[in-house]
Amino acid sequence: MYLATTDAVATAAKRGRTRRPRTRGRVTGPVLALGAVSLVTDISSEMVAAVLPLYFVLGLGLSPLAFGFLDGLYNGATAVVRLLGGYAADRGGRHKLVAGSGYLLSALSRLGLLLAGGATAGIGAAIAADRLGKGVRTAPRDALISLSSPPDGLGRAFGVHRAMDTTGALLGPLAAFALLWITADAYDAVFVVSFCFGLFGVLLLVAFVPGRAALPGVGPSAGTSAASAARARALPRPRPRKALTLLRVPAFRRVCAAAALLGAATVGDAFLYLLLQRRLDFAESYFPLLPLGTAAVYLLLAVPAGRLADRVGRRVPFVAGHGALLVAYLLLLLPTGGRPLLVGVLLALGVFYAATDGVLMALATPCLPADRRASGMAVLQTGQALSRLVAAAGFGAAWTLWGIGAALTCAVLALTVAVAGAAALLRPTEGRPVAAGETPQEQPAPTTPPEGTA
Repeated sequence: MYLATTDAVATAAKRGRTRRPRTRGRVTGPVLALGAVSLVTDISSEMVAAVLPLYFVLGLGLSPLAFGFLDGLYNGATAVVRLLGGYAADRGGRHKLVAGSGYLLSALSRLGLLLAGGATAGIGAAIAADRLGKGVRTAPRDALISLSSPPDGLGRAFGVHRAMDTTGALLGPLAAFALLWITADAYDAVFVVSFCFGLFGVLLLVAFVPGRAALPGVGPSAGTSAASAARARALPRPRPRKALTLLRVPAFRRVCAAAALLGAATVGDAFLYLLLQRRLDFAESYFPLLPLGTAAVYLLLAVPAGRLADRVGRRVPFVAGHGALLVAYLLLLLPTGGRPLLVGVLLALGVFYAATDGVLMALATPCLPADRRASGMAVLQTGQALSRLVAAAGFGAAWTLWGIGAALTCAVLALTVAVAGAAALLRPTEGRPVAAGETPQEQPAPTTPPEGTA
């Protein structure tokens, strides 16, 4: 019996059919710990994000153009430090330290909003600090998720993390709404409570998230072949400018180009919420509740979208999610009103985030070597942040100069072209599901010029 079993296993191994433990569906401890940190931190950030449009436009009287600049800064200032954050995390494997620094900076920025008062410059500085903190932490955090997850479960891992993160996004506006109601629109109270939640998130990271060296999923046994590991070791030590050489990998370059193209046609959520408030003319005190609808849909669909991406390929939901965003634009452009407009826009926004946010990181992961993971994700996120900065500023300018209708028409046309372009850039084979026991998609290591050359 023993010999027969041994022979059968040997024969299966020769034919490449040796079964390995199935890892799909498994979410590791570091992912859950990072999800808890993001949950608490997102309560902090979304408390502020929920009231900022009202604070800027209605409380301070800023024009749509000025708000567009600040909203673009809120989403695009991260580009300044993303590459440095990715470099610092990859150099010596200090992912946890770098991510923690970013979380702490974002928490302290809430105190900056208190000190700024009504000064636009001070508010801009506080917002920039918050976004700099997000820029520092995002790539190391996503690299920790990818390095501690099996390759055939990346979509689910990012989906679980984004679902926990979105739970915080769901609770944050509720907390802001309750505080504004209790304190009679005292924005300072929102900023103080937001700071306390942000600081608690930092403490959770320190206590429960393992360091880079403690992760269970790094090395050949985690789905990286010996050949790819050798190529990764042959690469020069990570440097900020060297991160851009990852764009020489064709598959990664296409992912970055598609993300930047779509980001340049993505209008910020705050604009869409302001348009809803103007179209439906509801009380300003209910404005912080608008993100709740988006967050609820995102929460329900994040994990199913990640699992679907692992099964059918990550390209399909990523492109389709931007189609859902296009539906939101069209609903605001068409003469739709009342409850159908409100439910339709919030539902489309939730589907958009569920199908694109974590899926994009899972789509890019197989293109990047393990020791350059944070740097590569920083390059991808930087391109997307810069393109969204351009989109927010452009939409604000179009709204100010031409009116809401013309601005929305431009946004619809731009996103339609971007979706078609992204579908053409991303090949059907990219982002395909990885079978259990199979190594992830191997890409040739990027070549780098000799030291001292241009």
